[in-house]
Amino acid sequence: MNLEPNSLINASSPYLLQHAYNPVQWYEWGAEALKKAKAENKLILVSIGYSACHWCHVMERESFENHEVADVMNTHFVCIKVDREERPDIDQIYMMAIQLMTGSGGWPLNCICLPDQRPVYGGTYFKKDDWINVLLSVAKLWSTEPEKALQYADRLTSGIKDAERILPVYQVQAYTEDDLKAITEPWKRNFDLSEGGYNRAPKFPLPNNWLFLLRYSQLMDDDATFVSTMLTLEKMAFGGIYDQIGGGFARYSVDGEWHAPHFEKMLYDNAQLISLYAEAYQYTKTPLFKEVAEESINWLEREMTSAEGLFYSALDADSEGVEGKFYVWDKSAFDSVLTEDAHLLSDYFDVTASGNWEEEETNILRRKFNVEEYAEVKGITILELERKLKKAKDKLLVARANRVRPGLDDKCLTAWNAMTIRALAESSMIFDNEKYYLTAKKAADFLLSNLIKEDGSLQRNYKSGKASIPGFLDDYAFLIEALISLYQCDFNEKWLTEAEKLTNQVLVNFNDPNGPMFFYTSSAGEELIARKHEIMDNVIPASNSVMAQNLHTMGLLLDLQAYTDKAAAMLAAVHGQIKSYGSAYSNWSIQLLNEVFGINEIAIAGEDTIAVQKEFNTHYIPNKIILAGTNSTLPLLKDKQSIETKIYICRNKACQLPVGTVDEAINNLN
Repeated sequence: MNLEPNSLINASSPYLLQHAYNPVQWYEWGAEALKKAKAENKLILVSIGYSACHWCHVMERESFENHEVADVMNTHFVCIKVDREERPDIDQIYMMAIQLMTGSGGWPLNCICLPDQRPVYGGTYFKKDDWINVLLSVAKLWSTEPEKALQYADRLTSGIKDAERILPVYQVQAYTEDDLKAITEPWKRNFDLSEGGYNRAPKFPLPNNWLFLLRYSQLMDDDATFVSTMLTLEKMAFGGIYDQIGGGFARYSVDGEWHAPHFEKMLYDNAQLISLYAEAYQYTKTPLFKEVAEESINWLEREMTSAEGLFYSALDADSEGVEGKFYVWDKSAFDSVLTEDAHLLSDYFDVTASGNWEEEETNILRRKFNVEEYAEVKGITILELERKLKKAKDKLLVARANRVRPGLDDKCLTAWNAMTIRALAESSMIFDNEKYYLTAKKAADFLLSNLIKEDGSLQRNYKSGKASIPGFLDDYAFLIEALISLYQCDFNEKWLTEAEKLTNQVLVNFNDPNGPMFFYTSSAGEELIARKHEIMDNVIPASNSVMAQNLHTMGLLLDLQAYTDKAAAMLAAVHGQIKSYGSAYSNWSIQLLNEVFGINEIAIAGEDTIAVQKEFNTHYIPNKIILAGTNSTLPLLKDKQSIETKIYICRNKACQLPVGTVDEAINNLN
C-alpha cells in the first residue's frame, strides 16, 4: 500500500475509497481526468466495480496494488475508477461496449477508451500478467496505428447508440389472456421443479420474476406457476442464501440448491424480497413467508439503517479477507453457543463435524425440514421447537456479533432507498405493523427534504451529510412508486403531490422526442457518448417499466389521461418483445396483467376508513389501488364524502353503487 493517497481519497463512494492508497493514480470520473486525457492525448482506462464485488477485490489485490502493474497503467493511461452503483449511466455505456466486444459482461468491468471517451477494448476480470499484456498491446496500437483504434471506436460507439432502440407502435389491439399465456408457457419450461428457481446454476433470487408469477397465479388461476413460485420461495428461505439467524438474503447461490451463497447482501435484493415474501404471505397466509419478511426487516433496522433513517447499500462477502467467514460455523463453535440445545438443532441447521461446504469442518446454516416435520421427528411440540429456535437464533446472533464484520458500503442511494420504503410501507399494511410505516415515512421525509434541489430535480446519493450526483431515471421512478405506496398506507395526499412533481420532472427532462421510452439520464445532466434507455427488467426492474406503471397508477389517481396514454404507449412499444424472453420483461408483464384484468379503484368514504383499509389488507387483490380521506381533492373522492362507511368499486371511469362492507365490495370485484 502507498503511504500517499491518490485523488480518490476525496471520494464519497466507499468503493472508490478502497482504492485511495493503490499505487495506480486513480481519478474519479469528472472534468479533471477527462481534460487531462484530451490535453495529453492519452487513452482512458475506465475501471468499474462496486464495494461488495468479490472479483473486484481480487483484481485490486493482484493488479492495482502491484507497483509493476501500476507503472504500466500510470505511464500509458489516465485511470478512472467508477462505482457502478453511484454512476450506473457510465456503467451502462461501457457494459454495452464489453458485451458487443465479447458477448458477455460483468464486474469488475475494465474498458480502454480514446481520449474522447469512446471505447476501443475491454473485458472483465484479468489475471495480472494478462492485464499487463492487454494494457501494453492497446497502448502500442494507439501509438503506432491510431487510425485503427479510431475505426474500432466508431463501430463500437455506433453499436452502443443503436442497441435497445425501441420504436413506437401506433396501433394496438386489446390485450387478452392469450397474450399472457404466450409469455408464461415458454417460461414454465425453465422452472426447476425440484429446487425452485430456474434449471441452472448459479441461482439468483430475481424477485420481480416471482412477483409477476405470484400475481399471474392468482389472476389467471394457474396451478403450475403457483406451485413453482411457492416452491421457490420456500427453498430460498430454507437455503444458505438466506441468513438463517440474522435475516436477509445474499445476492445469489453458486450452486443449484440455494446452498452456498456469494455472501454479499445488497439492499436492492432485500427490499424486493421483503415485498415479495410479504405479498406471498398476504396471498397464502404461510407463516414461513411472514417470518422471512419480518426477520429481513429486523436485519435492515439492526445493520443497514443510518442515523438519518436512510438505508445503506451493501455488506461485503468477505471479512478478514475470507469469503463468508462472518457467517459460517464449525460444529464446536455452534455447540458451545447452544449448549444443551445443540444436539437438537444441529440437524435442523444441517451442522456436522465434517462440514457441509467446501472448507473442511465449515457449515453454512440451512434448513432441510419445516418446523412441523422436525418437531414430529424429534418428539416435541411445535411450540416448544419454535421457542428453542427463537432462543438459539438470538444466542447465535449475539455470538456472531463478536466476529470481525464484513465491510459496509454506507452510501445511501435514492432508488434503493425508495425500494425499501415501498417494501416497509407494504409490509406495514400486510402485517398491520405501524413501526414499519413509521420507518418508511422517516426515510421518505428525509429524501424529500434533503435530496430534492430548489429546481425540483432529484439527487441520487447521500453520504457524510451531502448529496453530490444528479438523479437518474431509476431514482425518480422508484421514489414515485414508494410515494404511491405511502399514500396507500396513510391516505395523506402530500405523497401524491410530491409524486406528481417528480413525474413531471421525468416528462420534461428524460423524454425522448423520437420514441415512447424515457432516457436513463436527464437532459440537464452530464453529456456522455450516448444517452441510453433502460428497457429490460433485470435483478432490478427497468426504470422504464417502473415509470410506465407509475404513470398508469398516477393517471388513475389524478384522472390525468396524458399519464395513462403515455403508459399505454410504452407498453405497446415493448409488448412484441416480451414473449420471447418473459423473465427479462417481468415488470412489463405486471403492467400487461393490469391491462388485461384492469385495476380496481377502491374509494372509501366515511369516518372509519382505516378500519376498512385494514380489512382489505387481509385479502389478496394484486390489481387494486385504494383511495380514502375527507375533504379530498382527488377526482374519485371529491363527491363521495359521507359519515357512514361507503365503499365504491370503480373501473374505466365508472363506479358501481356503494356498499357498506368489505365482503360486499370483494364480491363486486371483477
